[in-house]
Amino acid sequence: MCNQSVGLIQAAFEDEGIVTVSISLYRFVTEKVRPPRALWVPFPLGYPLGEPHNPALQRRVILAALELLTADEPLPLIRDFQP
Repeated sequence: MCNQSVGLIQAAFEDEGIVTVSISLYRFVTEKVRPPRALWVPFPLGYPLGEPHNPALQRRVILAALELLTADEPLPLIRDFQP
């Protein structure tokens, strides 16, 4: 799904009180769309959780995204994942 669509869906969910977070592969697009919370990852298109068969890295990505759900920072919030 494209970043813009996800950002619009996130905004609608947030308006209803549902906290959201997205994982982004294109930081410049995420900066334009401004979803409430996003984790930018430096991976190739199609691999938002990192390389295949690397569950340790994939777990770190998921945990980093989930941490944004409780982050006490102003919105919109875009955090960079450090592999």
